[in-house]
Amino acid sequence: MSGLLGKKIGMTSVFDEAGNHLPVTVIEVEPNVITQIKTDDSDGYTAVQLATIEKKEKSTTKALKGHFGKANTTPKRLVREFRDYLPEGLSIGDQLNIGDVFTEGDLVAVVGKSKGKGFQGVVKRHGFSGVGGRTHGQHNRERAPGSIGQSSSPSRVFKGMKMGGRMGNSRVKVKNLRVVRILADSNLLLLEGAVPGPRGAVVEIHNARQF
Repeated sequence: MSGLLGKKIGMTSVFDEAGNHLPVTVIEVEPNVITQIKTDDSDGYTAVQLATIEKKEKSTTKALKGHFGKANTTPKRLVREFRDYLPEGLSIGDQLNIGDVFTEGDLVAVVGKSKGKGFQGVVKRHGFSGVGGRTHGQHNRERAPGSIGQSSSPSRVFKGMKMGGRMGNSRVKVKNLRVVRILADSNLLLLEGAVPGPRGAVVEIHNARQF
């Protein structure tokens, strides 16, 4: 299996066997249900569709109720595809747990959506240092971007200029995070390091070799 879906709980720290103090991210990985298997013959590509986290039936459309009904499972809130994978020995409706996919010591890649920070200026967004102190009449210019282009030639601002704008709330992938511990009884996965997104964010956990 190439990966699972989970929910970021937060960060903590643990000690390993050598006594090293490791910062870890706690991810809750409830059993993932296989709701669809796509093949080259039927869909033009291979993929497995996973679903997890219960959803109220009254908040589910009839089309999705029928889709989940084919897998003999209740409606789920999270549905994602893991491409270029054709499961062997698995069928629609089977459940996958953490231990079925990952073991302690594995390297994984985590995909999530980063925290949204709204519209930010160049100092916070790009690390600009501003235009200097307040001397020589520079009033309220400490965090200004400065010059952004030329005069009569070429009389325009080049594309891709670093300026203020929306920051965060984008898809981020962090590779080579080590699985420190698996708490199967609690459906918790501990990864060394930080993963994108706030607490409660949805994350995709892929085997590192897939990337």
